[in-house]
Amino acid sequence: MDKFTETIKKHSLIKEGDKILIGVSGGPDSLTLLFKLAALKSSMGLDLHIAHVDHNLRKDSGADVLFVKKLAGNLNIPISVKTLDQSLVKKRGSLEEICREERLAFFTSTAKRIKADKVALGHNLDDQAETVLMRLLRGTGLSGLSGISVKRNIRGVIFIRPLLETPRSQIDKFLKRKGVKARVDSTNRQEIFLRNSVRHKLIPLLKKNYNRNIVGLLANLAQSASYDYEYLDRMAKRSAGGNIPRLELKKIIALHPAILRLKLRQSIGYIQGDTRRISFIHIQEIEDLILSRPTGSIVDLPKGISVQKTRHYLRFFKR
Repeated sequence: MDKFTETIKKHSLIKEGDKILIGVSGGPDSLTLLFKLAALKSSMGLDLHIAHVDHNLRKDSGADVLFVKKLAGNLNIPISVKTLDQSLVKKRGSLEEICREERLAFFTSTAKRIKADKVALGHNLDDQAETVLMRLLRGTGLSGLSGISVKRNIRGVIFIRPLLETPRSQIDKFLKRKGVKARVDSTNRQEIFLRNSVRHKLIPLLKKNYNRNIVGLLANLAQSASYDYEYLDRMAKRSAGGNIPRLELKKIIALHPAILRLKLRQSIGYIQGDTRRISFIHIQEIEDLILSRPTGSIVDLPKGISVQKTRHYLRFFKR
């Protein structure tokens, strides 16, 4: 049994008759995912649909669209394509974050439109290790160390990653055996993006000078952290303190710091939809608001979220 099949069974990612939207960029990971799901199409009665996002950041990105469309036709799988507006690159903020948000919005809207049961993405074991390192470099807690989830509900859509426990080297070997040449995105070499710098400089350095199995170790750390985080998150949801997004000060002050911090993240996530861009420093500032600042004080967070301390409650709201 290969890692792909093992991951699907271990985490119950796919069941017979599922309708699956597959994010396909044309790169090695997404092509491997597509071919492996296509191989299960008949035996499991899967209904497959391809989603491709043209980020429009390269002059030859249109060739990627044609490549994926041709592949979809050869496999007799329907496809939906979105081309991003070039004006996006002029927006303030992280280009990586903008593109990620646009992809997520397209995948979720397409999944709902075609009534897909799941969205499958091609993240692999090496991606997991890179994600953990990136979050460490930016500053993170237990939730960040959990890395990428193999299965997660995002905005009412189930996202699955059947290749998450498969090393990139096995993906390359799979495509080589099939004689398939993936599309190469030149922006993946640009070190202005943190992930590319981590992938091409930091990981090789750690492998060479510290531990050859650093990728596996980081992936194991992510799995262990995710189990711990899931348990604590469940406990935080059951804990006293009021109903999100209004927490009772008297009760949350008595909570263990680990549970309190998760309770704060849950409240932010309820308003924001996620907790991206919420750092350890933000949580510390809210703790200071709870314990030291006068009634009426407000802490402003990213994405237009604010937290206000009233006489009896901690109130979360959108500005």
